[in-house]
Amino acid sequence: MTDVLIVGYGPVGQVAAILLAQRGLTVWVVEKWQTPYSMPRAVSYDGEASRVLAACGLGDRLDDVTELSGEYTWKNGFGRTLLHVKAAEDGPAGWPDSTSFYQPGLEDRLAERGRALPGVEVHRGLEVTGLTDQGDRVDVTAVDGDGTEHAFTASWVLGCDGANSFVRRWLGATVTDLGFGYDWLVCDVVLHEPHEFKPNNLQICDPARPRTAVSAGPDHRRWEFMRVPGETLEEFRSEASAWRLLGLFDITPETARLDRYGVYTTQACYADTWRSGRVFLAGDAAHVMPPFLGQGMSSGFRDVVNLAWKLDLVHRGVADETLLDTYEVERRAHVQHAIRMSMDSGAVICETDQKKAAGRDAVMLAALRRRTQQRHARSLREAIVDGVLRRDPDGNPAPYAGAPAVQGRVTVGDRTGRFDEVVGTGFVLLTRDPAALDADAMAFLDTLGAHRVTVRPADSDAGPVPDDATAPTEVVDLDGVHLAWLADANADAVLVRPDFYVFGVAAGPDGPAALVDDLRRQVAARALHP
Repeated sequence: MTDVLIVGYGPVGQVAAILLAQRGLTVWVVEKWQTPYSMPRAVSYDGEASRVLAACGLGDRLDDVTELSGEYTWKNGFGRTLLHVKAAEDGPAGWPDSTSFYQPGLEDRLAERGRALPGVEVHRGLEVTGLTDQGDRVDVTAVDGDGTEHAFTASWVLGCDGANSFVRRWLGATVTDLGFGYDWLVCDVVLHEPHEFKPNNLQICDPARPRTAVSAGPDHRRWEFMRVPGETLEEFRSEASAWRLLGLFDITPETARLDRYGVYTTQACYADTWRSGRVFLAGDAAHVMPPFLGQGMSSGFRDVVNLAWKLDLVHRGVADETLLDTYEVERRAHVQHAIRMSMDSGAVICETDQKKAAGRDAVMLAALRRRTQQRHARSLREAIVDGVLRRDPDGNPAPYAGAPAVQGRVTVGDRTGRFDEVVGTGFVLLTRDPAALDADAMAFLDTLGAHRVTVRPADSDAGPVPDDATAPTEVVDLDGVHLAWLADANADAVLVRPDFYVFGVAAGPDGPAALVDDLRRQVAARALHP
């Protein structure tokens, strides 16, 4: 018997396995395919996803399979720029706002990290065919390629098995489909000679043929073309069609190798139920969105980093199982925002009506002149609106509760790095001055594995890292990121959750104790009053 059984071992399942195993849980994975898929699907992820990958131990191990996304430009059919965004190299999460990557390379690194963790056991070539929730465990059956049945038992099951999820069907979860379906021909290409693309990522909003040219990681490119009215699917999906359309970008068999081509249909949908008893959904099993903002995989990472710390607390008896109800509460509303944003962008890109496209162009050109478009990119950093959050007297989330936490560089002794690298991940109580906490509060934070850290201005000195290699209790805010954030929130303390979202902020000498007491009430109340 294992603590958690994960169905599906794509990037979301891999990240889930690592995050859980790093917390000491045992994890078995059952994956239908004998070998990983050799072609990329996703091609970019955001700064929050980078922070999650770093928490998996991959922060410095992805350079050869990633590159900065750099500039992202939308042009109309006449070549006029409608939107121009340059992804920050050092965004609020402490990582680039957008990273382009080669998915098979990323999956290799994730699998390597999983193999290095003693709690992870991967079973490939087995298709899950049955689940039985016994109340205190889940029995799982799977069959191999010869039809031989295999049995597993787990305390919890997590379905990361994609858009055609067996686990979702087993849950009987209905799906809300927002009806956003367009056919696109995707072409993954390797050029014979190196070539620098400016911009690195290009969207051509041409009603005659919407099309895309983006990085798919170092030495890999992707071109995509939308099927337009009057074009049959049969003629559209052929190799001849792929080369003909690639010719719009001067890509020919003489200059490039076509690794893969195929038609996919965009979707915008989410499961109406993400949990039943001891079984959960995450990633594409729970939601699918148009690809235009690169939020699909990133949202899946946010799913599992949210669930991992809650399963950990329940597994260790710190919280009751009802804490797990907040997973769906928090993540479903959050991902609906990403789906709506992706649909909004897709509606602009996929327009094939000439008159409507002309109106769109006029609006976007005017916005470009007013320089108002950067708000579009920033709005993707969405707050959690319900769940395990500090609340005001009316029961609503308090100011800044649920906001994504910032990350800057800090230094202690002779060590400098991103906050997570220097201090560690998990719950963090960050204060301007050493927090005055009673013994019960400190014991509770210790039970959580929380870090208590005082942040100092850049012209201060923080003490050296202790000889026993425990995390520092004081750090210097090298670039002023954390102190500026506290000042903006008019706060002296912030309590950050392990998924890098803010539980709450507080001011005054009693603020840190109030935050800890509030969190303890929310978590311990679930354990004491099931």
